[in-house]
Amino acid sequence: MLPIPDTHGETTALPRTLFDAYAHLAWRAMLTEVNLSPKPGLVDRLNCGAHKDMALADFHRSALAIQGWLPRFIEYGACCAQLPADSVLSGLRPLGMACEADMFRATAGVNTHKGSIFSLGLLCAAIGRLHQLQRPITPETICAAAASFCRGLTTRELRNNNHQKTAGQRLYFQLGLTGARGEAEAGYPLVIRHALPHYRTLLATGRDPELALLDTLLVLIARNGDTNVASRGGAAGLRWIQQQATALLQSGGIRSADDLDRLHQFDQACIERNLSPGGSADLLIVTWFLAQLSQVNHLNTY
Repeated sequence: MLPIPDTHGETTALPRTLFDAYAHLAWRAMLTEVNLSPKPGLVDRLNCGAHKDMALADFHRSALAIQGWLPRFIEYGACCAQLPADSVLSGLRPLGMACEADMFRATAGVNTHKGSIFSLGLLCAAIGRLHQLQRPITPETICAAAASFCRGLTTRELRNNNHQKTAGQRLYFQLGLTGARGEAEAGYPLVIRHALPHYRTLLATGRDPELALLDTLLVLIARNGDTNVASRGGAAGLRWIQQQATALLQSGGIRSADDLDRLHQFDQACIERNLSPGGSADLLIVTWFLAQLSQVNHLNTY
């Protein structure tokens, strides 16, 4: 058990084994996504996608650097469980920035997992809060808690005070895309309403887990207003990649190994266009993480 001070200055014993188990699952989610192959425009075991500045080993080093921070996000969420939800993010951010610094040190300055630090940091803090409040820990409750942490985020950082200094601010101003901030503030609807049910259904029907995850990635690409794609290819590039993913799904998706040829072709086309759906990859990490919660939840006896 890990003792940390609660918001009233007393000591609360937190279940270190349980929190480490959730954190380990989040680390595995990052590795599962990057090792998944072939992925359109993304780094995987086969190639570097549309990225000339990063490779598979960078993602492995990055995930390892982030791993040590994941329990701290959970602990923070538990520690401030009695605080108003919309005050959590300001305290979570210094942890996220320190985690990012370790990521950049591990990758010699390459941004491999900045989006995942944001999303997994939120979700891990949500798990800590829910556990401390003795509330059910489910994909829906976790995403709802994360949304409550981010209340007003897009208005503060994209609509107001938009000096277009960041890529996210520029894309909101130009195309109205809210990116990772908007998805988090809305409670990850692309995951909860689309990707997670799709993935679970495929697994329930006996689909190979890796093929099911590739098919789920197509669902995300088809629906996501991916700012990573838009920053490289503008509105036209985003529209193109969404149409390609939709066409693949409409023709049956990734049902067997024979269908991987079409993914290879999609990958090559993305590389030629310099497009990488990194935002959808981040959401796939969230999807896999939430889908595996039952591996840990049986340990969660209050």
